[in-house]
Amino acid sequence: MKFKIFKNKLTVAIVLLSVTFLILISRSVGRGSATAVENGVGSGFNVVQGALYSVTNGIKNSVGFIFNFADVKKENDQLKARNAELEKQLVDYNAIKSENTRLSSMVNFKNSNANYDYVGCNVVGASGSGYLDQFIIDRGSNDGIAKNMVALTGEGLVGQVTFVSKNYSIVQTLSNGNLAVSAMIESTSESSGILKGEKESGGSQIAKLYYLPIDSTIKAGDVILTSGLGGLYPKGIRIGTVLSVEEDKGKVMKTALVKPYVELDKIQELFIVVPKNKIDVTY
Repeated sequence: MKFKIFKNKLTVAIVLLSVTFLILISRSVGRGSATAVENGVGSGFNVVQGALYSVTNGIKNSVGFIFNFADVKKENDQLKARNAELEKQLVDYNAIKSENTRLSSMVNFKNSNANYDYVGCNVVGASGSGYLDQFIIDRGSNDGIAKNMVALTGEGLVGQVTFVSKNYSIVQTLSNGNLAVSAMIESTSESSGILKGEKESGGSQIAKLYYLPIDSTIKAGDVILTSGLGGLYPKGIRIGTVLSVEEDKGKVMKTALVKPYVELDKIQELFIVVPKNKIDVTY
């Protein structure tokens, strides 16, 4: 009740101020200047008018926001959809870039090692009891694949073919301890070691180079290649780099820990090395 009375009084006061201000303006037109009373009334009217403008402008903005809320929400949804599309495009770009890098390294290897034929394959699954011990590839005897052929990528040696069907094959990888590779040190061409894959406790893929003579100059950082001895693996395929070297207790031989170049958990494509003379699988 009190608020209503106050509201009515405020309205009457505003009306009176407005009428008074208009009368004073009409009287001051002929004089060219306002009296002190007219200035005071004008100042009071401006204060009231400014307050009313602020209130009405705030109400107008609030009402405008309410009526425009649907448009704001629609624009926000459009921005979210555009952001999701850009994120998808970025993922697709990174995938294409990664694939291009892999394929480029394989093509470069093939071009620089033209002594053999190569069959490109896709890895379509894992096989065997241990993860990454064996891969299933989508090429078989119909494509010229035979048992004991060597598998590799542009980065280096993967392993060898251990089973062949007409349309698929199984490749045993370096991480399988049953695979043994005759290896040599690139810098010295020393070729008396046998490399076997091992698994560390953390699941890392690693290999060891055994049966090195005690006077071997092998050291950390050396590059290890296939030696070609035994006729199973072509000579000069990159295997990995030496991490450390240790001597046995009897100081008769040395053993080197080797980090393979090929990351087996990232392989998607690989090459099978096919001898140009296919009468026998020897290199």
